[in-house]
Amino acid sequence: MKTSAAAIVALVCASALTVQAAPKKVLVVTATKGFRHSSIPTAENVLVTLGETSGAYTVVDVVRGGPEGKDDAEVREKMSMEKLRGVDAVIFANTTGELAIPDKEGFLKWVEAGHALIGMHSCSDTFHDYPPFIGMLGGEFLTHGPQVSVDMYNEDPSHPATRHLGPIWTLFDEIYEFKSFHRNRVHGLLTLDKHPVSLVPGDFPVAWAKEVGQGGKVFYTSLGHREDVWTHALYQQHILGGIQWALGLEKGDGKPTDVSNRLSAAEEKEGFKLLFNGRDLTGWKYRNDSGKKSWSAQNGMLCNVLGKDEHGTDLLTDAKYRNFVARYEFQVPPGANSGFYLRGRHEIQVYDDFKSGKLEKGGNGAIYNVKAPTLFASRRPGQWQQAEVRIVDQKITVILNGVKIHDQVDCPKPTGGQLDDNVDQPGPILLQGDHGSVAFRNIRLKAL
Repeated sequence: MKTSAAAIVALVCASALTVQAAPKKVLVVTATKGFRHSSIPTAENVLVTLGETSGAYTVVDVVRGGPEGKDDAEVREKMSMEKLRGVDAVIFANTTGELAIPDKEGFLKWVEAGHALIGMHSCSDTFHDYPPFIGMLGGEFLTHGPQVSVDMYNEDPSHPATRHLGPIWTLFDEIYEFKSFHRNRVHGLLTLDKHPVSLVPGDFPVAWAKEVGQGGKVFYTSLGHREDVWTHALYQQHILGGIQWALGLEKGDGKPTDVSNRLSAAEEKEGFKLLFNGRDLTGWKYRNDSGKKSWSAQNGMLCNVLGKDEHGTDLLTDAKYRNFVARYEFQVPPGANSGFYLRGRHEIQVYDDFKSGKLEKGGNGAIYNVKAPTLFASRRPGQWQQAEVRIVDQKITVILNGVKIHDQVDCPKPTGGQLDDNVDQPGPILLQGDHGSVAFRNIRLKAL
């Protein structure tokens, strides 16, 4: 019986579809040469089960290595280049230390050639003595504090690893701090904009994705210390989405995230200009060149970070302004004290007074030493606050968090800490940096 050409084509297409739909092959590694998490057995079970239930991948083997690397021979055998040729991705789930991979350079080249490296939690606490691995992963574990509940910002709501999480995801876990992390080399997925315990503003990444080499992909999440995190439905969706993206089964961005501050279309049309670009300190200078260089651009924020009893340095714009409207957002940790100076002479106080609830000349939003706010509008420390200030001649109006707290207040003299006493002359925007930690973002100004 002869087979028609059309039938042959159909058979070939069906075969191709079957091959294409076959689950990807994944190797899970839970070997440790340092701390071994109690959650590892749960992690292994979850990773195998997610592959089975989703149909996206099959775990072909688990490389456990034994506590403290007692079974290095297993790692050397199962992670040889010969064995890697048969898999599509390697998942490092809570690994630690210098694992006995026989050809580390070959392994990284294997990823770059179009395979995937996927890491959970202490994967970033692995290969501290092999910088190329850290460079590929994107960050290196530095330390962690007590386990806490954190509100993580979803940096890419369209990515498979995060599209189910909403704009903010709250989770209780052990939160890592990193070194050797470069925001401009990763695609951000989850992040914190303040320290998880002290609430000092800064860039504290939680999860990210990367494209490497010729089609290689990296997905990493620092979450996963606890058993109840591994059994959390949203966490399982988070890692499954990241795995599917890394395997090329789901579309998503892996290119570095643009952290630039931007004007809204309406503000651009109104004539506002950005004073801080979100990437660096272009357009700004220190009041005192010999002072502590305490300011930095961190993931779209202009951060002044000080330790206990440290004093920073004021920061001011290169440009000068006389009559204008300025809008800005700010965030302070508990007990912080800063200020936003108009013309470098009139301070609009930035201060944590949430618990006091008092209306004072030194309170948040006050025209310092001149007038207390008419209404209390402060938010909790660690929350972003919005301000709009207008100065025309010597009249100042301030709106804090949507509440008008000053209306054309006459301010014929400087308020303290000023650059000089020439209050009627154009001057810079000055951010107070000598008192405490603070962060600003989206600083924009319209000259009047």
